[in-house]
Amino acid sequence: MRIGELSRRTGVSVPTIKFYVREGLLPAGRLTSPNQAAYEETHVRRLRLIRALIDVGGMSVAAVGEVIAAVDDPGRPVHELLGEAAHRMVPRYGDGSPGDDDEGEGAGPGSAEARKRVEALLDERGWHGYPESPAGQALAVALTALESVGHGRFAEVLDVYADAAERVARVDLEYVAHHVAREELVESVAVGTALGDAVFAALRRLAHTDASYRLFGREGEGEGGGGAEGEGERETGRAEGA
Repeated sequence: MRIGELSRRTGVSVPTIKFYVREGLLPAGRLTSPNQAAYEETHVRRLRLIRALIDVGGMSVAAVGEVIAAVDDPGRPVHELLGEAAHRMVPRYGDGSPGDDDEGEGAGPGSAEARKRVEALLDERGWHGYPESPAGQALAVALTALESVGHGRFAEVLDVYADAAERVARVDLEYVAHHVAREELVESVAVGTALGDAVFAALRRLAHTDASYRLFGREGEGEGGGGAEGEGERETGRAEGA
């Protein structure tokens, strides 16, 4: 196919496709004449991967280039390849972020106490990870922020969160494992991480609503006949019957 068709199939403009070629993100097409090049299905898959990493994963072009280099390295194990993609989607800390501690050996984002808590969590659960990883640093910064606003006790439920994270992670990787091509694996991680985070956050909010009602919402049922939620249901019924 020519570049115009490649653009139509992927939704990526011709100038952007040429930019990706110049940046080394997309292989050049096969020259069929001095001014014409032919593109294959591999170019379609690569463009979809690039757009998934940028649009869904929120990566910079430079970060995408590093992930693409890992994809194109046949000697890179799948575990490292997926880690490269996932780590690029975690916020980086250490340049004036809240709780940065630049004193002492092993200093880094978050307070020293929070970093020790992250290290202990990994050890206790036997997780194959490092406190200095982007995710480990992000967790340390979050714990430090909780402590700074007077909610340090939140760390007491960290294991409950970790239990849920393990279950979700297993489901994520079982979904990713259905893909064979390396590009499809990375795309699944990018899309699954970004949109999976959004799905999980939405589910958590819905669960919060239910838990809040079960814990606090029935306090006024005897007087008001069901509280705010009951009133909302009655309003809906009246609207439907109108």
